[in-house]
Amino acid sequence: MSKLKNRACSLPATLGRLALAAAMSVLCTLAMANPPCPSDLDGDGMVTAGDIRLVLLDFGPCSGCSTDLDENGEVDNADIGLLLIDFGDCPSWYTVLEQTPNATVVPDATLRAAIEATGLPWRVRDTGTGIEMVLIPPGTFTMGCSASNAYGCYSEESPRHDVTLTNALYLSRTEVTQAQWVAKMGSNPSYFTGDTSRPVEQVSWNDIQPFCTNNGLRLPTEAEWEYAYRAGTTTAFHGMPGYLNGTNDDNQLGTIAWFDGNSGGQTYPVAGKAANGFGLYDMSGNVWEWCQDWYGTYASGAHTNPTGPGSGSGRVLRGGSWYNFSSSCRASVRYDGAPDGRGSDVGFRVARTP
Repeated sequence: MSKLKNRACSLPATLGRLALAAAMSVLCTLAMANPPCPSDLDGDGMVTAGDIRLVLLDFGPCSGCSTDLDENGEVDNADIGLLLIDFGDCPSWYTVLEQTPNATVVPDATLRAAIEATGLPWRVRDTGTGIEMVLIPPGTFTMGCSASNAYGCYSEESPRHDVTLTNALYLSRTEVTQAQWVAKMGSNPSYFTGDTSRPVEQVSWNDIQPFCTNNGLRLPTEAEWEYAYRAGTTTAFHGMPGYLNGTNDDNQLGTIAWFDGNSGGQTYPVAGKAANGFGLYDMSGNVWEWCQDWYGTYASGAHTNPTGPGSGSGRVLRGGSWYNFSSSCRASVRYDGAPDGRGSDVGFRVARTP
């Protein structure tokens, strides 16, 4: 890689039998594909009549609903059948650290309300990897060009366009560390070693896939990444102490990022700078972060849950790194890298669908 400058009710017996029959043909495949206990819709650690009632309330066409367990665009008998298979104790994939958002971490009352409206825990720890994650709620934002005082936008950051994300996601608070990588993958590929709380780097997009799939994780889409970076801001750089609404002042970047101006030519332990309005660290600087999408030009007009082109030659990288000027650490800057490319300035953070 070249360097880059929830409720309760009873289930009718007949409906239950129909649901069970409808679910059987797809059950084994879904059980392997979905994270542990997707049927625990109310997050209480068990699949009960309360979860079934949530499905019944959404019965019918329902794109993107958490109750659409088989993800066919409709909440139906098959989804109830999947619930019945999981009925009873259902250990969660996470441990709840804080149920509701802390106002000192998420200072925007609108964002806190959006998080609470999902009914999901705000801050959790992934059981399999120990990675701490925070909930990013659904929302709409303007994606694309955010110039700073010192740097204009590149052509690939335009056109600016409205994006709606209809689903919540969990996103790791930090870039994946060397310790977290080694615990699951067995060896450390990083150039900068000596402190395993540094972000893992020298990992390609292809290298990352086993880490994600084996642990029920994924990479964020490019739209999810930018929405999470902005945390309600519209400026070049996300919010920080003294600038809760963000700033276009490149001189303030050192508050939130390790970049060319302060890094001394190396990475640093994660979470060493101020977090953004969702409580996410190092969204600017330290290492570039892989996204799920193939890289391509933006289309004009509004988009819902965009996932990028269907194919391409490079995958999206976001956020800038220790190596870059402030121009590359802006909210809207995007770059592409070959899926098998590696660099000491390239790492990742993970997402998970609730």
